[in-house]
Formats: sequence, C-alpha cells, structure tokens
Amino acid sequence: MEKTIDINEYKYELPPERIALFPLPQRDHSKLLVYKHGVITHSQFTDLDQFLPADSLLVFNNTKVIPARLLFKKETGAEIEVFLLNPVSPSPLVSVAMEAQGACEWYVAVGNAKRWNEGILTKRACNHQLAATFIDREKSTVRFEWSDQLTFAEIISHMGATPLPPYLKREVEASDHERYQTIYSKKEGAVAAPTAGLHFTERVFEKLRQRNITTDFLTLHVSAGTFQPVKAENALDHAMHAEQMVVSKSNLENLLNQKSIVAVGTTSLRTLESLYWYGVKLASEPDAVFQIAQDEPYQDNNRAKNVGRHEAFENVLKKMIRDGETQLAGETSIYIVPGYQIKTVNALITNFHQPGSTLMLLVAALVGKDWKKIYQQAMENDYRFLSYGDSSLLIP
Repeated sequence: MEKTIDINEYKYELPPERIALFPLPQRDHSKLLVYKHGVITHSQFTDLDQFLPADSLLVFNNTKVIPARLLFKKETGAEIEVFLLNPVSPSPLVSVAMEAQGACEWYVAVGNAKRWNEGILTKRACNHQLAATFIDREKSTVRFEWSDQLTFAEIISHMGATPLPPYLKREVEASDHERYQTIYSKKEGAVAAPTAGLHFTERVFEKLRQRNITTDFLTLHVSAGTFQPVKAENALDHAMHAEQMVVSKSNLENLLNQKSIVAVGTTSLRTLESLYWYGVKLASEPDAVFQIAQDEPYQDNNRAKNVGRHEAFENVLKKMIRDGETQLAGETSIYIVPGYQIKTVNALITNFHQPGSTLMLLVAALVGKDWKKIYQQAMENDYRFLSYGDSSLLIP
C-alpha cells in the first residue's frame, strides 16, 4: 500500500452544466457506459442485462432515504434547519430509532445554530406537532418529542424534507420525494440515496429475470459523510465516515452460491467488502464484533492472503448459525482507495462521481488508471454526472 495518495490525481474538470440537476422523465432511459476489461462501449440502461453473465447475482442496497431536513421557524422569524445524522436514543441503531414513539435523540447538523441559543423549537404539520430541544451543543445532540401515537419515521414524514445532495444547489421539488428514492427502497434510515439504483425499473428487473440473473438486497444506511470532501492533500489522511449496515443469513447463502457477483452501487460494494473483512477477522477472533474501521483492511492484508471470498462469507454464515441469528447489524468505515484489492465482486454498477471524492477513489481502486479514460469518454459522449446522472457498468 502506498504511503501517500495525492488527491489531485483523482480530480477532473466537471463543468456545472454536466451535473444532472433533475432526473430523466423515465428512470431507465439513462445512458449506460460499459467498461469491460479495458474496452468501453456505450448503451442504454434498459439493455443492462445484455452485458451481464447469465449466472450473475446483483446485490442491491434497499435503504430508504428519510426526510432528514427539518426546518423550524422561531417567533423572531429566524429559520433553523436541523439535519438528522445518527440516532443516539432510544438506540444508536437506525432501525430501532425510526420506530421510537414519543421521544428520541439524534446527532444533528444545525443550520443557523447561532440563532438557536436556548428554548424549544416547534413545528406543526397535518395536525401534528414536533418539538426540538438542544441538549448537548458540543456534541450537537437534539431531543425530539411529540405526543401523537406515531413512530419517529411517521412524524418526520409529515415534518421533513428530502435531503438532496448539496451540489445540486436547488430547492427540493415534490417529484424528488419519489425520484430520489429507488423503487425497491424499504429500510428507512439513509440521508442520501444509493444512486446507482435509481435507474432500475420493473422493466429492467423483468429483463434480468428472463436471463436468469438473480437479485438480492442488503442494507447500508448512507450517511451525509458520503458528500464529505477529501480536503487532505494526502487522501490517506482523510477521516472516513461510519455507516450502519444490515445483512441477513439469506444474503450469505446467496453470495456463497454465486460465482459472479455484481454490486449495484458503491454502498453495496462497501458492505460486501466489509462483510469479507469481518469473515477474515472471524477466522482468528470467533467472537469478533461486526465493525470495520477504515484502516482495518490494510492492517489485515497478510491474513487476507489465506482467506478467499467463499471462506470469509462462510465464516460469517457459520457464526450466524452458531448464534441463532437471521440478521447481522454492524458498522463500517471501510476506506477503499487505489492499491486496495477488491475481494468480493466481479463488477460494479455506479454513477459518475464528484472529482476528488472518496467514491472517485473507490472507482480508481476497481479499474486502476483507466478511470481517466472512462470519465473522458463519458464527458465526450454527453453523459450526465452525479446523483441524477447516467450510469456505468465497470467490469475490471
């Protein structure tokens, strides 16, 4: 592993007009750039099935974007934005916190925080009221309370707004509530969409089924850290964000039965790689916790030489069976950068990412220096970039 990764080597010129501010009228009408063993071809997303081996397993992230932007207005007229980041109470697990009734506490980011010196902020909508109290300014922790017999997920569905990526620099529109969400989203808890999945429609899924291409769904709750820029000149000095993930026993069984695995999105890939490293850890620590630190793969590289994908996944499945568990919840800060060897997938479906971002580094780890050729081809062929943009299938 290199000691220095110059972040400037992973930047490119992205004109503002190439950023897709809005989605296409139809999800699956986006362009599809196919990179296969160094060769690039151009197609449409509706033809994705034609470029995948018939025995492929596509692994999706079924997280659901929550309306994480809560706008409160003080009597003085000052507007305070409270942006949900991670739950604190009644549980740090997103799935549990979203089901809380009456009260809960979250780590948040507060816009215009100087105007919220003290007191309770309240917001009313649809005959419901939500109150917010700053309980720890240093840790940026807020307590929410409501009297209705509603879950927190239900109360913020009335109160909150869709958290569009900051680089779109526009107001949320009603259509974003549906379109900044995959059609298979299920597990509430993300504050950013797993955008590679935005292109999938029932028509695309049907074409996959006709070619005996199977699908499976795990969960990684995408955090706001996905948009955190790499400010350090040496990318290795960047502090990676932590995200919660949930995998099931059936996920492991499906992964063990497939030769060709395709990750739909960087979040699915990060979850699968984290699962691999957990399996490596279990080989020597049978009771290890499902938690992967950002530098862990680089510390455990020697151990990984003796543990293949199948064995790693098998180790995790055996532990779940031993513990009588059907689901496994964990946390990952895995940081995939050039020099990292992808362990779990044969291909990746992903959009085109911000220059100098952690996601750009991940793509470069997968395809090497060819990322420049891929992005140049996308630019020259009028591809639309970022969350609402076009798609690529990368087969290294």
